[in-house]
Amino acid sequence: MALALQRISRAELKTINARLEAGTPQDTLNWVDETFGSEAAQMSSFGLEDQALYHMYWTINPNARLMTLDTLRLPTETYSLFDQTKLRYGVEVEFFYPDMSAVTDMVKERGNNLFYRGVENRKLCCGIRKVEPLGRALSGLHAWITGLRRDQGMDRGSIDIVEWDEAHGNHKVNPLANWSFEQVRDFVDANEIPYNELHDQGYPSLGCAPCTRAVEPGEDIRAGRWWWESDPNAKECGIHTVAPAKR
Repeated sequence: MALALQRISRAELKTINARLEAGTPQDTLNWVDETFGSEAAQMSSFGLEDQALYHMYWTINPNARLMTLDTLRLPTETYSLFDQTKLRYGVEVEFFYPDMSAVTDMVKERGNNLFYRGVENRKLCCGIRKVEPLGRALSGLHAWITGLRRDQGMDRGSIDIVEWDEAHGNHKVNPLANWSFEQVRDFVDANEIPYNELHDQGYPSLGCAPCTRAVEPGEDIRAGRWWWESDPNAKECGIHTVAPAKR
């Protein structure tokens, strides 16, 4: 039986964040493991950051939980990485899929590639394929771990290492918040961690196959996500949108 969720107060979070900010991602993951145990899990997109993070988490706890959202439209290379990661770490990845009745209705009404025809359509698709399954995945957790970094821009620039996630009613932990992309890449290389081969083909950020392209030298690292949309500050699918805190 899951333990009752004890929300960490704002004052406590401030103290915890000050301590962890001066430490390493491994310090944060140790804190997560000691504080939440099996009531915590990493939610991974199997990008470079997530692969580095799970290697750290698994080193601390060989039974660390690993979750992912399979939208059913991911690149072949991502599915190959699922298998490589399972073999490397002996982990039983927890997959969450979209509600197929909702997918069927969406495709019937708006087509398979609706997302190319406006932001409203794209957000609908992300909502069905990502946001709703994420809600199911997180419903039983006290804490979830992400690979978000501040230098990814948008609202991510102000994230704390440990936050209260009002949208899901649990704690959200970002151990790599103050790391750079170069630090992540160096860690992956130094530890020979399996990663998506698309990263070597100009894809710093990965999502669904039809919604991701390689970026050109000098472009923002998320420029390849939904590249046909004009607003560079709206390159989010909805799973990391910050909900207003209740007063």
